[in-house]
Amino acid sequence: EVQLQASGGGLVQAGGSLRLSCAASGFTFDEYSIGWFRQAPGKEREGVSCISASDGSTYYADSVKGRFTISSDNAKNTVYLQMNSLKPEDTAIYYCARGNYYLCDDDNYWGQGTQVTVSS
Repeated sequence: EVQLQASGGGLVQAGGSLRLSCAASGFTFDEYSIGWFRQAPGKEREGVSCISASDGSTYYADSVKGRFTISSDNAKNTVYLQMNSLKPEDTAIYYCARGNYYLCDDDNYWGQGTQVTVSS
């Protein structure tokens, strides 16, 4: 069974940091790209970051470049999203999802999501 478990969200003040984790199981972890997405109330889902299984390349939405860092620990089957310099507009439910070997497109499996709230 493919499972993606997002955790690490919480309440933080603007300028603070959080580290999200996505624990994966039920598939060969290093053969699939893993991405982070977020959705705020009333807004469309937004792709935040992706780490590619093919070569470890990372991708970021313009809105988070320079502030967020995605990384992967293959030994733990876990992808992390380090979020620094958080802004109120980062408030959303954050989801991790499984992509294909190269990109975080074709996301057929999603985690439940973890709430991130940034206060001003």
